[in-house]
Amino acid sequence: MVYRDEYFQDSFFGPPAVARPLMVSGAGVHLTDIHGRRYLDASSGPVVANIGHGNERVADALAHQARTLSFTSPRTTRHGPNAEFVARLIDLAGPPFDRAYLCSGGSDAMEAAVTWLRAEAVARGDASRTRVISCRPSYHGGTLAALAWSGDATAAAVYGPMAVPPRHIPAPLTYRPAAGTTAEDSARASVSALESAISDLGPENVLAFVFEPVGGVASGANVPHPLFFTRAREICDAAGVSIVHDEVMSASRTGRFLAGSHWADARPDLVALAKGLGAGYAPLAAILAPSERVDALAAAGGYTLGHTYNANPIACAAGVAVLDEIREEGLLGNAEVQGNRLRRGLESLMGDHELIGDVRGRGLLLAVELVLDRDRRTVPPARMGLTDRVRAAALDHGLLIYGRRTNDGAFGEWLMISPPLVVSGAEVDELLDKLDATLRSIRQTMPRESKPEGGQSP
Repeated sequence: MVYRDEYFQDSFFGPPAVARPLMVSGAGVHLTDIHGRRYLDASSGPVVANIGHGNERVADALAHQARTLSFTSPRTTRHGPNAEFVARLIDLAGPPFDRAYLCSGGSDAMEAAVTWLRAEAVARGDASRTRVISCRPSYHGGTLAALAWSGDATAAAVYGPMAVPPRHIPAPLTYRPAAGTTAEDSARASVSALESAISDLGPENVLAFVFEPVGGVASGANVPHPLFFTRAREICDAAGVSIVHDEVMSASRTGRFLAGSHWADARPDLVALAKGLGAGYAPLAAILAPSERVDALAAAGGYTLGHTYNANPIACAAGVAVLDEIREEGLLGNAEVQGNRLRRGLESLMGDHELIGDVRGRGLLLAVELVLDRDRRTVPPARMGLTDRVRAAALDHGLLIYGRRTNDGAFGEWLMISPPLVVSGAEVDELLDKLDATLRSIRQTMPRESKPEGGQSP
């Protein structure tokens, strides 16, 4: 078959900065294009294909459910895959999360979490609580509300006038903290800003503080200093403000099912999950909440918002198979083991490649920050298009990498190195070899320039 360019959805995104190969099949951590060329999926697409490609268990579950019961609405009926999926989900999540509300995607889940909290506040007589606080940089989704909560000035310039702005505070960055400070100082500055924001807005007016416990593309897998979690929890508890963890990307990737469980003394009130729940096989997301809060709101009238595909039987059946695969194949443990192997390899590559300024993340949610001058942590200028150049060169070496410039490079530029959780040690080594070859080819084609005079600014 001949495929015409105008039939592809990517035409909506504008001219591609990097060629997009036409994929026809996938197995494990590899994809194959229409010309028979094989690529290692180094980032699980946009960090979503958590159990790899071509999984037979999930394929069989999808086919069986489609033939048995393809759709029914949870507003009027119940079905088995819904109950099975939620049972597995809350078992993996652990206390205090024993209820789940199902959605179709990350943006949907983030909006559901905040609107659920709003319904709860109104039901208990706190109708003045409408304000949301979030970090800059951050990313919480592509709908208008989720874009507003995201800390990206370039998106805000276009869509901000149509949305209700949150109060942004500085994210607790570890590689680019405030000048002359450590990661701990950065965390202290962030929670100090949180405390000030709540005070300025009035505690009675603040509904929620939303943040990513381990960052995604907006911060390049930033892992805050532990102090950030503890103090944020204390500050929000004192003000009656709920905390929402955006684990759309981080869930199941850090060696534990919820990344937030690494900081057990600072649990959030709600968690939003997506991406890896359906693992690319079906659109599936959820918010997790404690039963006492869910039951209290249900007694007061309940949460009445919803969407057509909430708890879709086919999506739930896929989710059951995905979670069974994660548990039975020990993929949380594999994320820790192979994540450590991958991180060591990436840190080793730093010795050969000056373009690597930092390696960070946890488990198999890792990122490599690109710099022009490692000593000064100089952000590549936009005109260089370095991330796109690396992605294009990676394709030539059989490597698919997800990375893009956010906030116009104000906080850096990076590549997500987050292969599927099924990756083996040999495949980690293959990824590292291909990335090494990619960076060597970039170094050969870059113009020889003296080190920039500037510091961290792009």
